[in-house]
Amino acid sequence: MSHITNASVEMYRIPAVFAKFTELIAAESTRHGGVSPAPYSSLNLGGSTQDSDENVAQNNIRFFGSLGVKTTQTAKSHQVHGSEILRVISPGRYEGYDALITDIPNIQLAVTIADCTPILIYNPVKQCVAAVHAGWRGTVRQIVLKTVQVLQTTYGSDPKDCLAYVGTCIDDCSFEVGEEVAAHFDSRHKQWNSSAGNFFVNLKQANKDQLVEAGLTSENIEISPYSTVLNNKDYFSYRHENGITGRLLATIGMKK
Repeated sequence: MSHITNASVEMYRIPAVFAKFTELIAAESTRHGGVSPAPYSSLNLGGSTQDSDENVAQNNIRFFGSLGVKTTQTAKSHQVHGSEILRVISPGRYEGYDALITDIPNIQLAVTIADCTPILIYNPVKQCVAAVHAGWRGTVRQIVLKTVQVLQTTYGSDPKDCLAYVGTCIDDCSFEVGEEVAAHFDSRHKQWNSSAGNFFVNLKQANKDQLVEAGLTSENIEISPYSTVLNNKDYFSYRHENGITGRLLATIGMKK
């Protein structure tokens, strides 16, 4: 289970699966400890909102600073709910990628979330990391499976050596979808909701199963126990807050 750090007033949680690796910086933000006013209160880390750029910049400085990371070390991308994967060789802002990978120390990968599933991956043998943003479209396009495969072909990463965190997202009792979306999911990952005439989809389980299919062992995979909807006081939820809310970050990188 993830745990709250003692630092920064519950500004982030560190996945337990990564906690023993002192060379690794991995965390998932909460909505606490920032400067943004409602409805973005308070640690809004995403730029695609009506919050001011100054607030978002200050929040990023606070969040990454609490991890001992400079914002100039970060690598992010404008996410498009696709399955494109970028090999990052320098920090910066990129366009059109929903997964980032690197084997270079002091580059801090980050993905933005507000209901979609973040996945962080680390191979301590080959010293490479990945940060993945998987909404339902990315999940259907198997972005997590593809990312593990790209780690393998790019860095010689053995999936059995990898550890992964499937992060906080909309939970399976809150993610209601119609038949047009549910049709893309395996029966293991959806449940008919007879009272509403629609389906519930389990994004966490769908992405965990992709990790296992890619070759990771179940014991090396941690799933967040938290929900952006059920734990909305601690996390932003685009759906629960009707699209007017902040953005969370999941981040991973290696120290030199």
